[in-house]
Amino acid sequence: MMHIVTAAEMYEIDRDTIEQIGISADSLMENAGQALFHVLRERIPHSALVAVLAGTGNNGGDGFVVARMLKSCGYNVDLWLIPPKEKIKGAAKTALTTYERSGYDIKEYIGNEQYFAEQVRHYDVIIDALLGIGIQGAVRSPYKEIIELVNRSNAIVYAVDIPSGTPADGGEVETAVRADVTITIQCPKLGAYTFPTADYYGELLLVDIGIPPIAVKRNAAPRFVWKEDDVIRTLPKRNRSSHKGTHGKLLVVGGSRSMTGAITLTAKAALRSGAGLLTMAVPDDIYSVVANRVPEAMYYPCPARDGAFSGAVDVSALDIDAIAIGPGLGRTDGVRNLVSAIVQQEVPIVIDADALFFWNEYAALIRERKAATVVTPHPGEMARMLDLSINEVESDRFGVSKRLATEYGIYVVLKGPYTIVTTPDGSQYVNTTGNPALAKGGSGDVLTGIVSAFLLQHHSAQEAISNAVWVHGKAADMLVERGHSQWDVLAGDLIEAIPAVLSYVQEKQ
Repeated sequence: MMHIVTAAEMYEIDRDTIEQIGISADSLMENAGQALFHVLRERIPHSALVAVLAGTGNNGGDGFVVARMLKSCGYNVDLWLIPPKEKIKGAAKTALTTYERSGYDIKEYIGNEQYFAEQVRHYDVIIDALLGIGIQGAVRSPYKEIIELVNRSNAIVYAVDIPSGTPADGGEVETAVRADVTITIQCPKLGAYTFPTADYYGELLLVDIGIPPIAVKRNAAPRFVWKEDDVIRTLPKRNRSSHKGTHGKLLVVGGSRSMTGAITLTAKAALRSGAGLLTMAVPDDIYSVVANRVPEAMYYPCPARDGAFSGAVDVSALDIDAIAIGPGLGRTDGVRNLVSAIVQQEVPIVIDADALFFWNEYAALIRERKAATVVTPHPGEMARMLDLSINEVESDRFGVSKRLATEYGIYVVLKGPYTIVTTPDGSQYVNTTGNPALAKGGSGDVLTGIVSAFLLQHHSAQEAISNAVWVHGKAADMLVERGHSQWDVLAGDLIEAIPAVLSYVQEKQ
């Protein structure tokens, strides 16, 4: 799996590699530049007029190597050195010296500002090696003006490691390069998966520069990208001898008179995702409405009041292996009592939607649970659970998810672009499938169904949840690839796309 790192962790990884493992800083920079070059060579036409904009530090040094390699292969490249030459130190100075000894000239920005402003409009490709992960605070002159010129140009922009001006760990952005492609080095940084910084990255590519995995493992928190290869590796294969009981008995609790659709979406998604047997616990006055929508399910009509559950429900007589609760429940006193009773059942539970509304009233019970507990909040629900603003959640998605998961010993699925799955021990897994088609009512109910079904079929809860999130997003991606727009996808369409996603994975296993 691919680690996601903070700026501080990346510095420690570099230090460890140099001081403990013994790979020199000069070698790492050369490796980085060579790796970047091999990606760029495949994408930049030989006829293009290319500018490499280099600052100080490692980012600039990588740019020197890239410029040298491109020029050696016959590309028409201008290397613009932004700071005074005497400010280039360490491995970057070695890279610049090697560039010049190879017979290539530099263009110095200082003293040629007006010429640069005129020339930048004519480049076909701009390679941003201005500022790396060490930027603190607002971008200062002359970088601010240079970045603004780059963003106004018509060039294809490639950013080295991160777009210059974006905080590596995410956060607010004042002035930053809007890259078409960002080629990140060794490990992606937090800012690639949080907003607004992620908006500046464009397409994200990764290059390996030969840092041994042990240096990453001992200096970075367990924070990973969950990729297609991980899904292919961990999605269970069914035995020929299996039967409906083999793949689990799921109870889905939800629904109310004003929200009969949510519970049916969850149930259908769970069945499409392989749940062996499914029972729907619904208020008895909507039983006739939902019963003919999911004929494959069994039903457990429960006492109702004003169209919602009237109170706690005794499920002890039901033969179940897991419970999903929340979709379409409503927020009545009866629902409050119901949720508190359900979380005391000693089976894995997925808590979503309206069941999360009462979090603070049953949270103490969650700490006592032995079976897996999964909560699936969107940022608004997470904010309510933690008594934070939505902005506070969004500005620290990794941090708030980890605090909630470790404090209560639960699995947290913080939904949104780049959904984060956090385990009780604080390990985190980021999903990269999905698109804005998922921003529609009902898509979360579908995810709850997939997560619940997968919990029944995987040995690892983390693998089950991460795979479910990936499948959910991949369903949206496939729908858009195959004729839908990002506007028209319905939650029901996601359910109908699940078979194609599962077939896609099975073909690759």
